[in-house]
Amino acid sequence: MTVASTGTQAYRRARDLLLTHREDPARAAAEFAWPTIEGPFNWACDWFDVLARGNEGTALHLVEDDGSQARYTFDTMARRSDQVARLLARHGVRRGDRVLLMLGNQVELWESMLAVMKLGAVILPTTTAIGPADLADRFARGGARFAVANAADTATFAALPGDRVQFVVAGRGGEAPPPGWIPYAAAAALDDGPLPHPVTVAADPLLLYFTSGTTSRPKLVEHTQVSYPLGHLTTMYWIGLRPGDVHLNISSPGWAKHAWSCFFAPWIVGATVFVVNYGRFDAPRLLERLREGGVTTFCAPPTVWRMLITTDLSGGPGALREVLAAGEPLNPEVIEQIRRAWGLTIRDGFGQTETTALVGNPPGAAVKPGSMGRPLPGVPVVLVDPISGELADEGEICIDLAHRPVNLMTGYRGDAERDAQASAGGYYRTGDVASRDADGYITYIGRTDDVFKASDYKVSPFELESVLLEHPAVAEAAVVPAPDPVRLAVPKAYVMLAPGWEPDRETALAVLRHAREHLPGYLRVRRLAFADLPKTISGKIRRVELRGREIEAIETGEQLVEWREEDFPELRAGSSG
Repeated sequence: MTVASTGTQAYRRARDLLLTHREDPARAAAEFAWPTIEGPFNWACDWFDVLARGNEGTALHLVEDDGSQARYTFDTMARRSDQVARLLARHGVRRGDRVLLMLGNQVELWESMLAVMKLGAVILPTTTAIGPADLADRFARGGARFAVANAADTATFAALPGDRVQFVVAGRGGEAPPPGWIPYAAAAALDDGPLPHPVTVAADPLLLYFTSGTTSRPKLVEHTQVSYPLGHLTTMYWIGLRPGDVHLNISSPGWAKHAWSCFFAPWIVGATVFVVNYGRFDAPRLLERLREGGVTTFCAPPTVWRMLITTDLSGGPGALREVLAAGEPLNPEVIEQIRRAWGLTIRDGFGQTETTALVGNPPGAAVKPGSMGRPLPGVPVVLVDPISGELADEGEICIDLAHRPVNLMTGYRGDAERDAQASAGGYYRTGDVASRDADGYITYIGRTDDVFKASDYKVSPFELESVLLEHPAVAEAAVVPAPDPVRLAVPKAYVMLAPGWEPDRETALAVLRHAREHLPGYLRVRRLAFADLPKTISGKIRRVELRGREIEAIETGEQLVEWREEDFPELRAGSSG
C-alpha cells in the first residue's frame, strides 16, 4: 500500500464521519478530526480519479441561456482531463508551474482545473470580466507563464508584457486560433489513460486566488494540495451534500466561492455540479431550470435571494432539500419569506477566500434568524477584542493558530507585511467583526474597516442595511459614516432603487421614515443618497469608495446631492434623539 493511498483512506474516513453525522452537529463536532496526510497526495489523482473512473454518474450538468444542455459523466471528466494534462505537458507545463485559467462556466474550466492538478502545477483562476491592467498584475504577482482562455478574450492578452504559452478554446464558429495561441481542441487526439502521479505533497502549492479587493488592493492567497481539497470537508458538511445530490451554486468562475461549491464540495461526495448560464439574471427562469434539473441543494448570494423573493414562488421548491446563502450576510426578512413560501430555512454560513467554510448552520442545527451559526467541525474559531487582544463575546472573528486547521491558507504570497498583520498575536484575523451569544451562535456585525462610531455608539452597517432592504423601494443599500460637526459622524445610506421608484423627495421620505420606525434613535439613518453602488468585479460593494467620497466632499467643500432628516419637517415632529 502506498503512502498516498493511506492518506486517501484517512480522507475518506473523515468525509464519511461527517456524512454519517450530518444531522447531528454536536456529535460531528465532537468526533471529527482533520485527516493527516503524509507523503505524496494529489486530490485529482488520489481522490477524483478513484471516484470517477468507470463512474457513469453525472459529474457536470450545464444548462445554457438558450435552453441547450450538456451532461458529462465522472468517467468522461477523468479521461478528458487526462487528455488536457497531456496537451499542457507537451507544451512545457511541469510540476510547480503557474497556469492562469480565464474561462467561464464551460466544461473546459473543470477539465483544465483537474488537468493542472494532475501535473502538480498551480492553478491561478481568473474572471473573464477582468481588464488588461488587472490581468497584467495577475501574471506579474502570480508568476504565471501559461494561460488557457476563450477565443473571445484573447484580445485582453495582446498588450501584456513578457512571453507566455497560451492555449485557446475556440468559439462556436470554430475559427482558427490567433497567432501564438495553441488550440485547446488538440487535446482530444491524445491518450485518455491515467497519468503518472505527480508526487505532490501536502505542503505543495495548488491554488493562487486573488481576493476581490473590497477595501484595498486585491490580496494574493496561496492554498496547498490539502487546504482546499481537504478543507472543503467543512463546506460539504455545511451545505449538507449527500452522494447523488444535484447541487446548484450561483457564483462566477475566477472567484474562490466557485471552487468551494462548483468543484470541491460536490465532488468530494460524488454529487452533480449543476450550472445555469445566463446572459442576464432572470429569477423566474432560474427557478424553472432549478425545478427541471432536479436540484436538491442550492446556494446563492443574498442579492440573488432578494431577487427570488420578488418573483412568484408558488410553484414550490421542486426537489430542493437544502437552501443556503453565502458571500455576505442575509437579512432575516428574506429567510422568513422563503420559509413561508417553501417550508425551507435558508442556512447562512461564513468563510473567506483564505479559508473554506468556518462558521455555519449545518443540517440538523436550530437556526437563529440573523446568526451565521456556530464554528464548523475542526475549526477553532474565537472572537478577539481588537483593542485588548483578549478573547471576548464580541470582536474580530479569528482562528486560533495554536490549533491551526487544515483549511487555512499558506499565506499572502509576496506580502510578508500583510501576512504578519493577519497572524498577529497567534491568531489568523479575518477582518470581520461578530458577536457570540450564550449558545455559541455567532452573528455578523461587519468588516473591521466598515464598523464606525456615531455619537459614541458603535454602528454596524449590516444591521442598518438589513432594515433598509425591507422597504420595497430599496434594491441594494450601503451605509457609511458621513462627517458631522456635532456627532462626529452620522449614518448615511447610499441606496440603489428598485424598478418603478423615482429618486425624488417622496421616495426619500418613505425610506427615511421606514428606517426611523424600525431602528433605535441612536442608529437612525440621518442622510440618504440615491446612487449606483461601486462594486468589485466579483460584485461586492466597495464601501471604502463611499467613505472616501464623504471625506473628499468635506475637504473640497463639495455639496453632495443627498436628502437629510432636517429636510423633512414631518419626520421631526415629535422626534427625539
